[in-house]
Amino acid sequence: MAFFFLDAYYIDMNTHDINILREWLGDKGIITNERQCAPYAQGWRGNTGKCAAVLRPTSTKDVSRIISYCARRKIHLIPQSGNTGLVEGSIPDDSGTQAILSLDRMNEVKDIDPANRSVCVQAGTRVSALNNTLEKYGLFFPIDISADPCIGGMIATNTGGARYMKYRGVREHLLGIKVVLANKHGSIIDAMIPLHKNNTGLDIKQLFIGTGGIFGVITEASLLLAQLPKQIATALLIPRDKNDMNELLISLEQKCGQSLSAFEGMSGNAIRAALKHSPSLTNPFGTDEIPNYAILIEITYDWEKREGQQSLDDELKLILEEVWKDSRTPLDNALVGAPEKLWALRHALSEGVQKSGNRLFAFDISFKRGDVMRFISFMEEMLANEYPELTICDFGHIGDGAVHFNLVLKKNSRKTKKKEYESELRSLVTDIVVNNYGGSFSAEHGIGRKNQKFYDLYTPEEIKAVTRAIKGAVAPIDIGAIKI
Repeated sequence: MAFFFLDAYYIDMNTHDINILREWLGDKGIITNERQCAPYAQGWRGNTGKCAAVLRPTSTKDVSRIISYCARRKIHLIPQSGNTGLVEGSIPDDSGTQAILSLDRMNEVKDIDPANRSVCVQAGTRVSALNNTLEKYGLFFPIDISADPCIGGMIATNTGGARYMKYRGVREHLLGIKVVLANKHGSIIDAMIPLHKNNTGLDIKQLFIGTGGIFGVITEASLLLAQLPKQIATALLIPRDKNDMNELLISLEQKCGQSLSAFEGMSGNAIRAALKHSPSLTNPFGTDEIPNYAILIEITYDWEKREGQQSLDDELKLILEEVWKDSRTPLDNALVGAPEKLWALRHALSEGVQKSGNRLFAFDISFKRGDVMRFISFMEEMLANEYPELTICDFGHIGDGAVHFNLVLKKNSRKTKKKEYESELRSLVTDIVVNNYGGSFSAEHGIGRKNQKFYDLYTPEEIKAVTRAIKGAVAPIDIGAIKI
């Protein structure tokens, strides 16, 4: 079966196109100045593209008109919300022919419903702004990552984050959605029904979760919220042997149940990089040597401390004493500390690692939980022998099987910076992840241009065929950075 898309070729935007779009969107709704366009065309890690214009709608109707017009004119659109992605999924290529459809002016928070524990937001709303608004209601949107993304991008990539163990990801918190399909009509699907249960046929919103915008542009969302934690306790755990991490994780899950909200692994290399490049951080280990591996755990209660009840810090200490006494659990030490200080260290890892060497090769990968440390141990031995110029600075969501596997090219290395070196390295690591361990080449960052090669290589042909069939039926215009 063949599929024919309307964008068999692209054209450059011309003055006529710019003038029409400016008439619809106003002067603030379109940017064509190269200097002003540049921040929109640059990714989170400095990778850059070039765009013909940045289009900044304020409503779903505006988005519909833009998509319809650009579809008929064969102008390629790149949807963008927070632009915090790491796989080049929200920036244009370097042709200068693509236009960015930015949702940064679509940031209204409305219809907060504490009784239903839900809220309706426009897709350009930053998660920090949303949670600041929700705080007075004792609610929050519990998808926590160190960047400050927008809701539309979080849905498009099905963001998970550091507290996935307790709250899961965006998919579990999306009640309804409004989206403009990528077709010549700019058709609007309004499925903004904020019901917790609604089993009346196809759950249409699922098409747009984690699919990178290939079917259309999300403009609004109805979100399920969580109660703000009233009690929080955190600790750093130092395992005797990181290869026995699963026993420690299972033990804590058995003792803490659903109150265990985070189990974040941090390599010593990553911790040292963060402390070096963020002098304001407090070293939780004091004058002691930084361990080869540490785990940040968090337990939370959604209710206030009751009279006569011990503090959650004290309860965590008792739990850790129980773990310590269990000879089957490989715990060498534990440090209970202030949540804001320990999380500050965790959130500083990414930037610290990025600045720690000559060049960074970052992988967002996932496995069955029992395979994470096996993979890391295998890679430590293999890379030490074959790529000694690289330092592993891994960290991530060990509790749900995901890891940010970062390879840093040492500053004194004379190794080539050519694309061939990076391509060889990415192919090597990804092949081991997928073929040796049955893992995923993208845990939560999505596909984007950086992962396009691996989508093409590792996605089963049957799944590709179904994806193309759905797209051909509902959204035949090629939109965004992903090719299916």
